[in-house]
Amino acid sequence: MKKKIVILGSTGSIGRNAVWVARNLGDGLHVAGISGYRNLKLVAEQAAELRCEWAWAPDPAAARELRTMLPSGCRAVHGREGMLQMVTAPGVDMVLCSIVGTGGLEPVLAAIRAGKNIALASKEILVMAGELVMAEAKRCGVRILPVDSEHSAIFQCLEGQRREAVRRICLTASGGPFRRTPAAGLEAITASEALAHPTWEMGPKVTIDSATLMNKGLELMEARWLFDVLPAQLEVVVHPQSVIHSMVEFVDGSVLAQLGRPDMRLPIQYALTWPERHALPLEPLDFVKLGRLEFEAPDTARFPALGLARRAMEGGGTLPAVLNAANETAVERFMKGNIRFTAIPKLVERVMERHENQQQPGLEPILAADAWARHEAAALPAP
Repeated sequence: MKKKIVILGSTGSIGRNAVWVARNLGDGLHVAGISGYRNLKLVAEQAAELRCEWAWAPDPAAARELRTMLPSGCRAVHGREGMLQMVTAPGVDMVLCSIVGTGGLEPVLAAIRAGKNIALASKEILVMAGELVMAEAKRCGVRILPVDSEHSAIFQCLEGQRREAVRRICLTASGGPFRRTPAAGLEAITASEALAHPTWEMGPKVTIDSATLMNKGLELMEARWLFDVLPAQLEVVVHPQSVIHSMVEFVDGSVLAQLGRPDMRLPIQYALTWPERHALPLEPLDFVKLGRLEFEAPDTARFPALGLARRAMEGGGTLPAVLNAANETAVERFMKGNIRFTAIPKLVERVMERHENQQQPGLEPILAADAWARHEAAALPAP
Protein backbone atom coordinates (compact mmCIF):
# COMPACT_ATOMS: atom_id res chain seq x y z
CA MET A 1 0.00 0.00 0.00
CA LYS A 2 1.15 3.53 -0.76
CA LYS A 3 2.34 5.40 2.34
CA LYS A 4 0.81 8.86 2.81
CA ILE A 5 2.97 11.47 4.54
CA VAL A 6 3.11 15.16 5.48
CA ILE A 7 6.45 17.04 5.37
CA LEU A 8 6.86 19.92 7.81
CA GLY A 9 9.74 22.15 6.70
CA SER A 10 9.76 21.08 3.05
CA THR A 11 11.87 24.03 1.83
CA GLY A 12 14.77 23.53 4.26
CA SER A 13 17.76 21.26 3.72
CA ILE A 14 16.10 18.14 5.16
CA GLY A 15 12.80 18.98 3.49
CA ARG A 16 14.32 19.38 0.03
CA ASN A 17 16.12 16.06 0.44
CA ALA A 18 12.86 14.47 1.57
CA VAL A 19 11.18 15.74 -1.61
CA TRP A 20 14.04 14.16 -3.59
CA VAL A 21 13.48 10.87 -1.74
CA ALA A 22 9.74 11.03 -2.47
CA ARG A 23 10.62 11.48 -6.15
CA ASN A 24 12.98 8.49 -5.97
CA LEU A 25 10.36 6.27 -4.31
CA GLY A 26 7.76 7.14 -6.94
CA ASP A 27 4.46 5.35 -6.51
CA GLY A 28 5.42 3.93 -3.12
CA LEU A 29 4.95 7.27 -1.36
CA HIS A 30 2.40 10.07 -1.56
CA VAL A 31 3.21 13.46 0.00
CA ALA A 32 -0.21 14.74 0.99
CA GLY A 33 0.84 18.00 2.63
CA ILE A 34 3.84 20.30 2.96
CA SER A 35 4.85 23.41 4.90
CA GLY A 36 7.74 25.69 4.04
CA TYR A 37 7.21 28.94 5.93
CA ARG A 38 7.98 32.03 3.76
CA ASN A 39 9.38 30.42 0.61
CA LEU A 40 5.95 30.29 -1.03
CA LYS A 41 7.25 29.92 -4.59
CA LEU A 42 9.15 26.75 -3.73
CA VAL A 43 6.20 25.43 -1.70
CA ALA A 44 3.96 25.87 -4.75
CA GLU A 45 6.49 24.15 -7.03
CA GLN A 46 6.82 21.22 -4.62
CA ALA A 47 3.05 20.96 -4.21
CA ALA A 48 2.63 20.76 -7.99
CA GLU A 49 5.36 18.15 -8.45
CA LEU A 50 4.18 16.00 -5.54
CA ARG A 51 0.45 16.47 -6.25
CA CYS A 52 -0.18 17.52 -2.68
CA GLU A 53 -3.62 17.90 -1.18
CA TRP A 54 -2.56 20.72 1.18
CA ALA A 55 0.15 23.37 1.29
CA TRP A 56 0.70 25.46 4.39
CA ALA A 57 1.43 29.17 4.78
CA PRO A 58 2.16 31.03 8.03
CA ASP A 59 -0.72 33.56 7.93
CA PRO A 60 -3.87 34.51 5.97
CA ALA A 61 -2.08 36.99 3.69
CA ALA A 62 0.59 34.42 2.76
CA ALA A 63 -2.13 31.80 2.22
CA ARG A 64 -3.95 34.10 -0.21
CA GLU A 65 -0.71 34.62 -2.15
CA LEU A 66 0.09 30.89 -2.08
CA ARG A 67 -3.41 30.05 -3.30
CA THR A 68 -2.75 31.90 -6.58
CA MET A 69 0.28 29.70 -7.28
CA LEU A 70 -1.07 26.26 -6.33
CA PRO A 71 -2.34 23.72 -8.84
CA SER A 72 -6.00 22.78 -8.84
CA GLY A 73 -6.82 20.19 -6.19
CA CYS A 74 -4.33 21.54 -3.66
CA ARG A 75 -5.71 23.61 -0.78
CA ALA A 76 -3.81 26.41 0.96
CA VAL A 77 -4.08 26.20 4.75
CA HIS A 78 -2.46 28.53 7.25
CA GLY A 79 -1.47 29.16 10.84
CA ARG A 80 -1.67 26.81 13.78
CA GLU A 81 -5.04 25.36 12.80
CA GLY A 82 -3.96 24.69 9.23
CA MET A 83 -0.84 22.82 10.33
CA LEU A 84 -2.76 20.74 12.87
CA GLN A 85 -5.35 19.95 10.20
CA MET A 86 -2.65 18.52 7.91
CA VAL A 87 -0.85 16.40 10.50
CA THR A 88 -4.02 14.90 11.98
CA ALA A 89 -5.91 14.31 8.72
CA PRO A 90 -7.47 10.85 8.25
CA GLY A 91 -5.42 8.67 5.95
CA VAL A 92 -2.06 10.27 6.78
CA ASP A 93 0.35 7.55 7.95
CA MET A 94 3.43 9.58 8.89
CA VAL A 95 4.58 13.13 9.59
CA LEU A 96 8.17 14.05 8.78
CA CYS A 97 9.09 17.00 10.99
CA SER A 98 12.13 19.00 9.89
CA ILE A 99 11.14 22.39 11.31
CA VAL A 100 14.23 24.02 12.81
CA GLY A 101 13.76 25.03 16.44
CA THR A 102 10.80 24.51 18.72
CA GLY A 103 7.94 25.18 16.30
CA GLY A 104 7.43 21.48 15.59
CA LEU A 105 6.58 20.44 19.14
CA GLU A 106 2.83 21.10 19.08
CA PRO A 107 2.16 19.58 15.63
CA VAL A 108 4.25 16.52 16.48
CA LEU A 109 2.29 15.95 19.69
CA ALA A 110 -0.97 16.42 17.79
CA ALA A 111 0.13 13.93 15.13
CA ILE A 112 1.14 11.38 17.76
CA ARG A 113 -2.23 11.71 19.49
CA ALA A 114 -3.91 11.19 16.10
CA GLY A 115 -2.01 7.91 15.70
CA LYS A 116 0.56 9.05 13.10
CA ASN A 117 4.10 7.71 13.05
CA ILE A 118 6.78 10.41 13.21
CA ALA A 119 9.95 10.71 11.13
CA LEU A 120 11.87 13.13 13.33
CA ALA A 121 14.59 15.48 12.11
CA SER A 122 13.82 18.31 14.58
CA LYS A 123 16.01 17.27 17.51
CA GLU A 124 14.81 20.24 19.58
CA ILE A 125 11.48 18.47 20.13
CA LEU A 126 13.05 15.68 22.16
CA VAL A 127 15.57 18.05 23.75
CA MET A 128 12.71 20.19 25.10
CA ALA A 129 10.14 17.55 25.88
CA GLY A 130 11.64 14.11 25.35
CA GLU A 131 9.98 12.48 28.35
CA LEU A 132 6.57 13.88 27.42
CA VAL A 133 6.81 13.07 23.69
CA MET A 134 8.06 9.51 24.14
CA ALA A 135 5.40 8.80 26.79
CA GLU A 136 2.70 10.01 24.39
CA ALA A 137 4.14 7.90 21.57
CA LYS A 138 4.08 4.82 23.79
CA ARG A 139 0.55 5.57 24.99
CA CYS A 140 -0.72 6.03 21.42
CA GLY A 141 1.21 3.09 19.95
CA VAL A 142 3.14 5.10 17.35
CA ARG A 143 6.78 4.93 16.25
CA ILE A 144 9.30 7.77 16.43
CA LEU A 145 11.72 7.07 13.57
CA PRO A 146 14.97 9.08 13.60
CA VAL A 147 16.08 11.07 10.57
CA ASP A 148 19.38 12.48 11.90
CA SER A 149 22.21 10.40 10.41
CA GLU A 150 23.62 9.58 13.86
CA HIS A 151 20.32 8.46 15.35
CA SER A 152 19.39 6.54 12.21
CA ALA A 153 22.72 4.71 12.54
CA ILE A 154 22.02 3.84 16.19
CA PHE A 155 18.48 2.76 15.30
CA GLN A 156 19.84 0.43 12.61
CA CYS A 157 22.50 -1.02 14.95
CA LEU A 158 19.87 -1.70 17.62
CA GLU A 159 17.37 -3.49 15.37
CA GLY A 160 16.77 -6.96 16.75
CA GLN A 161 18.86 -6.27 19.87
CA ARG A 162 17.73 -6.23 23.51
CA ARG A 163 18.16 -2.79 25.13
CA GLU A 164 19.52 -4.35 28.33
CA ALA A 165 22.41 -5.73 26.24
CA VAL A 166 23.61 -2.21 25.39
CA ARG A 167 26.69 -1.02 27.29
CA ARG A 168 27.14 2.36 25.57
CA ILE A 169 26.19 4.35 22.51
CA CYS A 170 28.82 6.42 20.72
CA LEU A 171 27.72 9.30 18.49
CA THR A 172 30.27 10.44 15.94
CA ALA A 173 30.96 14.11 15.20
CA SER A 174 32.79 15.60 12.23
CA GLY A 175 34.41 18.15 14.55
CA GLY A 176 33.13 21.03 12.45
CA PRO A 177 35.19 23.61 10.55
CA PHE A 178 37.28 24.67 13.56
CA ARG A 179 38.51 21.29 14.78
CA ARG A 180 42.14 22.43 14.44
CA THR A 181 41.65 26.13 15.24
CA PRO A 182 43.60 27.23 18.36
CA ALA A 183 41.51 28.60 21.22
CA ALA A 184 42.85 32.11 20.63
CA GLY A 185 41.67 32.02 17.01
CA LEU A 186 38.07 31.18 17.87
CA GLU A 187 37.38 34.72 19.13
CA ALA A 188 37.59 36.27 15.65
CA ILE A 189 35.50 33.70 13.74
CA THR A 190 32.83 35.26 11.53
CA ALA A 191 29.38 33.91 10.68
CA SER A 192 30.42 33.20 7.08
CA GLU A 193 33.38 31.14 8.31
CA ALA A 194 31.18 29.23 10.77
CA LEU A 195 28.71 28.43 7.97
CA ALA A 196 31.40 26.70 5.88
CA HIS A 197 30.96 23.14 7.16
CA PRO A 198 33.59 20.70 5.79
CA THR A 199 31.28 17.72 5.32
CA TRP A 200 27.53 18.31 5.59
CA GLU A 201 25.20 20.71 3.81
CA MET A 202 22.73 21.92 6.43
CA GLY A 203 20.62 24.94 7.35
CA PRO A 204 22.35 27.97 8.94
CA LYS A 205 21.31 27.33 12.56
CA VAL A 206 22.31 23.65 12.51
CA THR A 207 25.61 24.54 10.79
CA ILE A 208 26.51 27.05 13.50
CA ASP A 209 25.55 24.47 16.15
CA SER A 210 27.86 21.99 14.45
CA ALA A 211 30.70 24.52 14.60
CA THR A 212 30.24 25.02 18.37
CA LEU A 213 29.53 21.27 18.92
CA MET A 214 26.19 22.23 20.47
CA ASN A 215 24.55 20.17 17.75
CA LYS A 216 26.25 17.07 19.10
CA GLY A 217 25.11 17.96 22.61
CA LEU A 218 21.52 18.24 21.43
CA GLU A 219 21.92 14.88 19.72
CA LEU A 220 23.05 13.32 23.01
CA MET A 221 19.82 14.48 24.63
CA GLU A 222 17.77 13.25 21.68
CA ALA A 223 19.44 9.83 21.85
CA ARG A 224 18.78 9.60 25.59
CA TRP A 225 15.02 9.61 24.92
CA LEU A 226 14.89 7.87 21.55
CA PHE A 227 16.75 4.80 22.80
CA ASP A 228 15.77 4.89 26.50
CA VAL A 229 19.32 4.88 27.85
CA LEU A 230 21.00 6.64 30.76
CA PRO A 231 23.11 9.77 30.17
CA ALA A 232 26.19 7.85 31.36
CA GLN A 233 25.75 5.40 28.46
CA LEU A 234 26.15 8.14 25.84
CA GLU A 235 29.48 9.31 24.44
CA VAL A 236 30.77 11.48 21.58
CA VAL A 237 33.85 10.80 19.46
CA VAL A 238 35.18 13.06 16.70
CA HIS A 239 35.40 11.25 13.36
CA PRO A 240 36.36 13.74 10.61
CA GLN A 241 35.54 11.48 7.63
CA SER A 242 31.86 11.20 8.70
CA VAL A 243 31.66 7.69 7.26
CA ILE A 244 30.83 5.90 10.51
CA HIS A 245 27.63 7.62 11.56
CA SER A 246 27.47 6.14 15.08
CA MET A 247 28.27 2.96 17.01
CA VAL A 248 26.72 0.77 19.68
CA GLU A 249 28.78 -1.30 22.11
CA PHE A 250 27.14 -4.30 23.78
CA VAL A 251 27.85 -5.86 27.16
CA ASP A 252 29.96 -8.62 25.59
CA GLY A 253 32.29 -6.04 24.01
CA SER A 254 30.92 -6.35 20.48
CA VAL A 255 30.54 -3.05 18.61
CA LEU A 256 28.15 -2.51 15.72
CA ALA A 257 28.59 0.53 13.49
CA GLN A 258 26.61 1.89 10.56
CA LEU A 259 28.68 3.24 7.68
CA GLY A 260 27.65 5.21 4.62
CA ARG A 261 28.38 8.30 2.60
CA PRO A 262 27.59 11.59 4.37
CA ASP A 263 24.34 12.08 2.49
CA MET A 264 21.08 12.84 4.32
CA ARG A 265 18.98 11.15 1.67
CA LEU A 266 19.95 7.76 3.10
CA PRO A 267 18.60 8.23 6.66
CA ILE A 268 15.57 10.15 5.36
CA GLN A 269 14.59 7.33 3.01
CA TYR A 270 15.17 4.68 5.68
CA ALA A 271 12.86 6.50 8.09
CA LEU A 272 10.15 6.87 5.45
CA THR A 273 10.31 3.26 4.23
CA TRP A 274 11.14 1.37 7.45
CA PRO A 275 11.05 -1.58 8.00
CA GLU A 276 11.87 -2.02 4.31
CA ARG A 277 14.91 -0.89 2.34
CA HIS A 278 14.65 0.53 -1.16
CA ALA A 279 17.30 1.22 -3.78
CA LEU A 280 18.99 4.60 -3.52
CA PRO A 281 21.17 5.79 -6.43
CA LEU A 282 24.20 6.89 -4.39
CA GLU A 283 27.83 6.13 -5.20
CA PRO A 284 28.94 3.16 -3.05
CA LEU A 285 31.71 3.50 -0.47
CA ASP A 286 35.19 2.77 -1.84
CA PHE A 287 37.09 1.56 1.23
CA VAL A 288 40.44 1.45 -0.59
CA LYS A 289 40.08 5.04 -1.76
CA LEU A 290 38.89 6.04 1.70
CA GLY A 291 42.15 4.71 3.12
CA ARG A 292 41.72 5.43 6.81
CA LEU A 293 39.17 6.26 9.47
CA GLU A 294 40.31 8.66 12.22
CA PHE A 295 38.97 9.22 15.73
CA GLU A 296 39.75 11.66 18.52
CA ALA A 297 38.18 12.89 21.72
CA PRO A 298 36.17 16.13 21.54
CA ASP A 299 37.94 19.15 23.04
CA THR A 300 35.42 20.38 25.60
CA ALA A 301 37.75 23.16 26.73
CA ARG A 302 37.66 24.84 23.31
CA PHE A 303 34.07 23.76 22.69
CA PRO A 304 32.26 24.00 26.05
CA ALA A 305 28.79 23.70 24.49
CA LEU A 306 29.09 19.92 24.60
CA GLY A 307 29.63 19.99 28.37
CA LEU A 308 26.70 22.40 28.84
CA ALA A 309 24.44 20.02 26.94
CA ARG A 310 25.51 17.10 29.09
CA ARG A 311 24.84 19.20 32.21
CA ALA A 312 21.33 19.96 30.95
CA MET A 313 20.73 16.30 30.06
CA GLU A 314 21.79 15.16 33.52
CA GLY A 315 19.79 17.93 35.23
CA GLY A 316 16.63 17.11 33.29
CA GLY A 317 13.36 18.89 33.96
CA THR A 318 13.04 22.26 32.21
CA LEU A 319 16.82 22.76 31.96
CA PRO A 320 17.16 21.18 28.49
CA ALA A 321 14.44 23.49 27.15
CA VAL A 322 16.30 26.46 28.64
CA LEU A 323 19.60 25.37 27.07
CA ASN A 324 17.96 24.90 23.70
CA ALA A 325 16.10 28.23 23.69
CA ALA A 326 19.10 30.19 24.98
CA ASN A 327 21.28 28.61 22.32
CA GLU A 328 18.84 29.49 19.51
CA THR A 329 18.83 33.11 20.66
CA ALA A 330 22.61 33.19 21.07
CA VAL A 331 23.08 31.82 17.55
CA GLU A 332 20.74 34.51 16.20
CA ARG A 333 22.76 37.19 18.00
CA PHE A 334 26.00 35.78 16.57
CA MET A 335 24.56 35.68 13.05
CA LYS A 336 23.59 39.36 13.41
CA GLY A 337 27.07 40.28 14.63
CA ASN A 338 25.95 41.16 18.17
CA ILE A 339 28.18 38.64 19.95
CA ARG A 340 31.39 36.75 19.19
CA PHE A 341 31.48 33.07 18.25
CA THR A 342 32.99 32.17 21.64
CA ALA A 343 30.21 34.08 23.43
CA ILE A 344 27.53 31.62 22.26
CA PRO A 345 28.18 28.97 24.96
CA LYS A 346 29.00 31.64 27.56
CA LEU A 347 25.60 33.24 27.05
CA VAL A 348 23.86 29.87 27.23
CA GLU A 349 25.65 29.05 30.48
CA ARG A 350 24.62 32.37 32.05
CA VAL A 351 20.97 31.72 31.23
CA MET A 352 21.17 28.18 32.58
CA GLU A 353 22.67 29.44 35.85
CA ARG A 354 19.79 31.93 36.27
CA HIS A 355 17.12 29.28 35.76
CA GLU A 356 15.17 27.59 38.56
CA ASN A 357 14.79 24.05 37.25
CA GLN A 358 11.41 22.29 37.44
CA GLN A 359 11.36 18.49 37.32
CA GLN A 360 8.87 16.36 35.35
CA PRO A 361 7.23 19.35 33.67
CA GLY A 362 4.13 19.24 31.49
CA LEU A 363 3.86 21.10 28.19
CA GLU A 364 2.99 24.50 29.67
CA PRO A 365 6.00 24.72 32.04
CA ILE A 366 8.26 23.60 29.16
CA LEU A 367 6.93 26.34 26.88
CA ALA A 368 7.17 28.88 29.71
CA ALA A 369 10.81 27.93 30.34
CA ASP A 370 11.50 28.21 26.62
CA ALA A 371 9.99 31.73 26.45
CA TRP A 372 11.82 32.83 29.62
CA ALA A 373 15.19 31.61 28.31
CA ARG A 374 14.75 33.41 24.98
CA HIS A 375 13.98 36.66 26.78
CA GLU A 376 16.98 36.27 29.10
CA ALA A 377 19.39 35.38 26.29
CA ALA A 378 18.23 38.38 24.26
CA ALA A 379 18.41 40.82 27.18
CA LEU A 380 21.74 39.84 28.76
CA PRO A 381 24.81 41.83 27.67
CA ALA A 382 27.35 40.14 25.45
CA PRO A 383 29.72 37.97 27.53
